[in-house]
Amino acid sequence: MTHFDWQTCYQRLFEELTASNGPQARWAEQLRKQLTLRFEERPHGDMVRWLNALDGLPELPEVNGNLTCPAVTLESRTPLSSAQQEQLEASLKGLMPWRKGPFDFFGIHIDTEWRSDWKWDRVSPYLSDLRGRRILDVGCGSGYHCWRMLGEGAGRVIGIDPGLLFLFQFLSVKRYLGHVPVDLLPIRMEDLPENLQAFDTTFSMGVLYHRRSPLDHLLELKGTLRKGGELVLETLVVDGPEGYSLMPEDRYGQMRNVWFLPSCDTLLRWLDRTGFENARVVDVTETTTEEQRSTDWMRFNSLKDFLDPEDPTRTIEGYPGPKRATVIAEKP
Repeated sequence: MTHFDWQTCYQRLFEELTASNGPQARWAEQLRKQLTLRFEERPHGDMVRWLNALDGLPELPEVNGNLTCPAVTLESRTPLSSAQQEQLEASLKGLMPWRKGPFDFFGIHIDTEWRSDWKWDRVSPYLSDLRGRRILDVGCGSGYHCWRMLGEGAGRVIGIDPGLLFLFQFLSVKRYLGHVPVDLLPIRMEDLPENLQAFDTTFSMGVLYHRRSPLDHLLELKGTLRKGGELVLETLVVDGPEGYSLMPEDRYGQMRNVWFLPSCDTLLRWLDRTGFENARVVDVTETTTEEQRSTDWMRFNSLKDFLDPEDPTRTIEGYPGPKRATVIAEKP
């Protein structure tokens, strides 16, 4: 396969948006232009390889998905032949590295770099009931959490992440589940229309510290929500009083694009100043090398390589090691 039929891939989403009133209808036209640019005018150099991997996934009848267990799991009533198993594994390896998961494709377990199920287990007890809700997942990676949201009964899930490999990993699941109300758009937060006000819940997990202006990001997130909508924000934090925020000199944990790591009290103040209500910290957890690590499906350096070998409580640059807080707030 050398051409990605994105028009067909997103046809139902376009129809849904076009049939809506107000900003969503305008979003459909804007989105067409953005995707034309992404897939036709400036295609990624690895696109053909990823498309061939996707096209190589074996056709299987009667596939069921289990979206409520730690690994997003695909099962077939008909056992795969050894040739199909080999074809499946080769195609999935063609989509490496797998960073967010885990996934299980008909008995092939993809042990991803991140145990994203651990994050879901920390966050999910504090969420409003997701049944029937319209959800946006900003910085969704391969869409692991999007599938878990659908498993909890969400009515509509849209994930956005500019990483194109993530899209094809997502589509490797969706092609087996058919016309489910979940889509992943390879766009950035700033590509969304302002004040879309289309979602009941917006997730932003692992994004805020990558933004040069964290307050602008919070305002953008607020604009995606309807009145009374819920924000679920997860980000790196540091210990300190209200007003304190760490700005790394250059890199943090070998990441270049890390700008602000606030204290929890500072983060709550940011949410208050940007107009959110009832903001509360529901979880603070240190990231360990059990939660983020190299695997057979992600063979590059991972967290242990980014920590000080003499003092693993600190990054290789000497900053406090990664600690993540989850905050939930409402749009009045």
